[in-house]
Amino acid sequence: MPRIDVEWLGRDLLGRWSERRLAGRAKAADPKYQRIPNQTMEEHRERVFEQMGHLSDDGAVRVAFPESVGGASDHGGNIAGFEELFLADPSLQIKSGVQYGLFAAAIMHLGTQDHHERLLPGAVDLTVPGAFAMTEKGHGSDVASVGTTATYDVDREEFVVHTPFPGAKKEFLGNAAIHGKAAVVFAQLITQGVNHGVHAFYVPVRNDAGELLDGIESHDDGFKNGLNGIDNGGFTFTQVRIPRNNLLNRYGDVTADGTYSSPIDSPGRRFFTMLGTLVQGRVSLDGSAVVASKAALSIAIRYALQRRQFNASSDTREELLLDYRSHQRRLFTRLAKTYAMSYAHEELLHHFHGVFSGEEDTPENREDLETLAAGLKSLSTWHGLDTLQECREACGGAGYIAENRFGLWYEDLDVYTTFEGDNTVLLQLVGKRLLGDFAKQFKGASAASLAQFAAKEFAGRAAAQVGLHVMRQDLHDFGSPAKASLELRNTKFQQELFSDRVETMVADIASRLRKAPRDDQAKAAAMFNNEQNQLLEAARAWTELQQLNALNRALERMEGETLQIMTYVRDLFALTVIEEHAGWYLENGRLSGQRSKAVTSTIERLLQRLRPHAADLVDAFGYGDEILRSPIATDAEGERQRDASEYYDRLRASGEFPVTEKELRERAKREAKAAEQAEGAESAAV
Repeated sequence: MPRIDVEWLGRDLLGRWSERRLAGRAKAADPKYQRIPNQTMEEHRERVFEQMGHLSDDGAVRVAFPESVGGASDHGGNIAGFEELFLADPSLQIKSGVQYGLFAAAIMHLGTQDHHERLLPGAVDLTVPGAFAMTEKGHGSDVASVGTTATYDVDREEFVVHTPFPGAKKEFLGNAAIHGKAAVVFAQLITQGVNHGVHAFYVPVRNDAGELLDGIESHDDGFKNGLNGIDNGGFTFTQVRIPRNNLLNRYGDVTADGTYSSPIDSPGRRFFTMLGTLVQGRVSLDGSAVVASKAALSIAIRYALQRRQFNASSDTREELLLDYRSHQRRLFTRLAKTYAMSYAHEELLHHFHGVFSGEEDTPENREDLETLAAGLKSLSTWHGLDTLQECREACGGAGYIAENRFGLWYEDLDVYTTFEGDNTVLLQLVGKRLLGDFAKQFKGASAASLAQFAAKEFAGRAAAQVGLHVMRQDLHDFGSPAKASLELRNTKFQQELFSDRVETMVADIASRLRKAPRDDQAKAAAMFNNEQNQLLEAARAWTELQQLNALNRALERMEGETLQIMTYVRDLFALTVIEEHAGWYLENGRLSGQRSKAVTSTIERLLQRLRPHAADLVDAFGYGDEILRSPIATDAEGERQRDASEYYDRLRASGEFPVTEKELRERAKREAKAAEQAEGAESAAV
């Protein structure tokens, strides 16, 4: 039987920043960073804050920062190590993300040299715990509409930060309730009677004794559904004055006389450029969700390789859970998606590092990074929750026990779907980018080019409407399920199905929106609103295409038996996605009925082929008992099964194994039948 080269695959999954990632795993395995079960909220908060001190002393949190504060400007490596902290305690991971990935990163990316020298050291060495005050009660994802104001007072050369109404209160901020001494506050910058849009300001909020400063009120969000090691809360500002140089002025500045200037003329582009510098939060959440999925599948598959249930093929031996086809479908389809997401995330890290290191920092690359991060983060965090739930159920009651971690992880991961951008809103961002790119291809195009595109588009639609795609498939397959299955596993065919779905959906939406009137804003908005659900599906389809492409590129590095088995994984991922969208492919004439049926049957065969390699596929993730810390992922269940088997074997050998009522009745039937046959034979002889 072919075998995966687990060592090679494990190294490949670690990616470019393997040392940083392994260092993060070492922390997850270190008890001083691990969550203590059953702590109160107050105890959990204090432990996490203490652990933050350990992280600061360790120095790893400085990795992404400049050498001037002890860093290495290693942006990709920083996130790779950060993601693994999820397995120590998600509260520690997110609190460190607030401090270093948001508060300190905002100072670094939105500030200038003065801020780097004056404010960044305290944020990095944790002498100034900080909050990232963007979200408000009345505005979450719509950051451009926040109500907090920062009005410039030319006489005193100060900004006055103010909360003008209750809906403008800053909310859901890590470090706000207890520990924060300062905050990066996002507010509408107003000077000389002009609102220049949202900018970031450094605002001290507490003194060294932990007392709130004048004009600042804080509230505590209290106990949450998860992440209770973080002191989430909010701030209200009442005419709080800060010096003019506390404006983080990389993208917008105000002189002493109140004159505003910016290197970016367009207010819209300026706003999105500022927010784009903070994309690392989405990048890290994508990776963290993949880590959670890997860990959950490692536990559930290892348990299913030991736990036995029901007699099916033997009267003396129960079946392994993982030998049931339904169990394989529950876990292996999610395993295949997790592999695709893992390789897609590694490519995202490369893009992120290229932009933030300055090696590949162009406006186009930044836009590509933001789009890819939005799509991948949305799908991976939803997938993480789905995988945790399915793995929990697949482990039965044992999965519900807190020590096996599914429930605790689910509670903590839940909010990943809505912070750093609500997933639905992020997919809308991806969809708008797809529409924009679609429109760009026609900008400045000649009449001949437009006619050529229209003819091609018409031909494609006509082919679908009269069933030419389906006809070709039927002629090729000639009624053979084997031929249909073989074609479904063809790399090019899978690529075409994924790509065609994206292109067709975007073109259809654009065609309908082309009729929107430019002089009627309300009607145009209503027409766009009617397309939102279709736009979200197009964004999802585009993101799934990126995942397939990443997995295919990973296969190009593989060889031998590892390539053979990982191709099964790729096929399972592709066909699972195609099966989920089979209705679209059938309705739009992209998949014949024969091939649609073959999708499910091919998935069933792939499950069988992957069954012998299940342990290797999760072992390649590299999570040992010291990291998973889940009793059912150890050999404990296997030991119990062996004990039970040996007990029954000894009992049978001793001749003392009690007969069951069913066996007793069947024995009586056999004896009665034998007696009847003997009596008949005796009568015949007489």
